[in-house]
Amino acid sequence: MAERLTDADGREAVRIARRSVDVFVSRRERYEPREVPRVFKENRGVFVTLETHPDHKLRGCIGFPEPVAPLIDALIDSAISAASRDPRFLPVTEKELDKIVVEVSILTPPKPLRVGDPSEYLSRIRVGRDGLIVRRGLTSGLLLPQVPVEQGWDEEEFIIQTCYKAGLPPDAWMDTDTEIYAFQAQIWCEKEPRGKIIKKRIEQGL
Repeated sequence: MAERLTDADGREAVRIARRSVDVFVSRRERYEPREVPRVFKENRGVFVTLETHPDHKLRGCIGFPEPVAPLIDALIDSAISAASRDPRFLPVTEKELDKIVVEVSILTPPKPLRVGDPSEYLSRIRVGRDGLIVRRGLTSGLLLPQVPVEQGWDEEEFIIQTCYKAGLPPDAWMDTDTEIYAFQAQIWCEKEPRGKIIKKRIEQGL
């Protein structure tokens, strides 16, 4: 089992993601830090979220659900993609950089939820602890653990919204051909653009 990141590691992840966004948007270059903590060389899943400040409107969110690349590479790629390749938004402009806050979610490997009946999913997931992935065939959708907390969803609405994210009907989770995966995340974010970095606690103890 991969070790959890320390708070110092988490703050460094946000700093690297912020620098990656700033350098790419302003100079169209890839930021390459000279040295990183050892844990950044381990394969990890990661998402980088950009929000406007102070109204916290989503401005981009891209990541790697699976630990398929070293954290440092996945982190930089996700930061650049969140700023320039999220299909829901136009690329971030240089004049926006001072009005955006950066959030980094470090993921545990997704694990399939095994149930005898799909109705059991609701008792197996917990808002504030779990993120979800819904998969059917070649389509999939992911929502991070902080999303249902921020939106005020219960477990059923959470799984329904993840189905929507996958482009599936809201009751797709009741189909035995649909696979449901859960994961957890450690989350750090800027309180203000380029400001203090804090650990985001969406549930006590995480």
